[in-house]
Amino acid sequence: MKAVLGLEDGTFVTGEGLGVEGEVLGELVFTTQYTGYEEALTDPSYKGQILMFTYPLIGNYGVSGETFQSDRMQAEGLVVREACDHPSHHRSTRSIYEFLKDEGKSGIMGIDTRMLTIKTREHGTMKAAIIVGDDDGEKAVRLAREQPDIGSLDLVSKVTCEKPYLVKGESSGGNVVLMDFGAKRNIIKSLNRRGINVAVVPATARSSDILKYEPDALLLSNGPGDPQQAVSGISAVKELAGELPIFGICLGHQIISLALGAKTYKMKFGHRGANQPVKDLKRRIVHITSQNHGYAVDEESIDKKEVSITQKNANDGTVEGLEHIGLDIISVQYHPEAHPGPLDTEKMFFDMIAEKVKTMKVVAK
Repeated sequence: MKAVLGLEDGTFVTGEGLGVEGEVLGELVFTTQYTGYEEALTDPSYKGQILMFTYPLIGNYGVSGETFQSDRMQAEGLVVREACDHPSHHRSTRSIYEFLKDEGKSGIMGIDTRMLTIKTREHGTMKAAIIVGDDDGEKAVRLAREQPDIGSLDLVSKVTCEKPYLVKGESSGGNVVLMDFGAKRNIIKSLNRRGINVAVVPATARSSDILKYEPDALLLSNGPGDPQQAVSGISAVKELAGELPIFGICLGHQIISLALGAKTYKMKFGHRGANQPVKDLKRRIVHITSQNHGYAVDEESIDKKEVSITQKNANDGTVEGLEHIGLDIISVQYHPEAHPGPLDTEKMFFDMIAEKVKTMKVVAK
């Protein structure tokens, strides 16, 4: 089945189609991870994006469904050098080919992903289009150019939960409200394993909605798109700062930063992969982290008298962690809950939330 990928700069490449026939629009982004494609493709943070893997062979251990981070494939499309059609793993229930067809999604293989990655690194992330069932490169380029910029889209509304729900922990370890901007399932699992009950609320929840659950802390999740679109989240942080401990992951980190008066900006090509080094300025060590974001916090806009930068990316110096000096507010840009991926920060981050929740319960008594 023929297919073509077109970019807004006029580049197009032809290859072999994956999944179903049709047209796919999105922002082409690349990730350097070579395992965890099942988690990545179902990560709500990839909504609105066409996901390209730099590792040349994807799908060799199949798809099990056991590590999905949501209930469906969230990336708009898939780009790989080669897809494995005969996976080998005892948990595998289907191939990557079958997965895309089951999800009604499209992709392309048999193209030079190295060239596309280098182009993205040099020129920045670009709008793209995939056509499966046709190889009209000029049409693919036109479709790529005509689509709106991803920053103008309200992607969070497409991935947040429709109504609140409760996931109980393994013991009575306190209550955390998780504001869902596209939350990954492993965030909830990491809290539950520490006995914490999690009330998941939509991204549009107001502070009064959050307080109804009598939470011991508020956690803002990851998610797709421009953090400035998350107006309810920004308002909730402003209104609940000082009343509740507040934590944030990825998009949640950016939302907290905006609420505290800082600014965010769109990166040239973002951080995506499972080997991003982060310097912990407090502990004086380097964590290897899993990341997936296209926006970052502008360091110059941070009020250093109120907010302390606790972590930075070792590659480009971007802000990776913040802590308010006078309030219980802590956030990180990376994904401490990521599986598979480095587990350097999972225990540190979620133990910190559990300890704060425990303290709040004692104070409440």
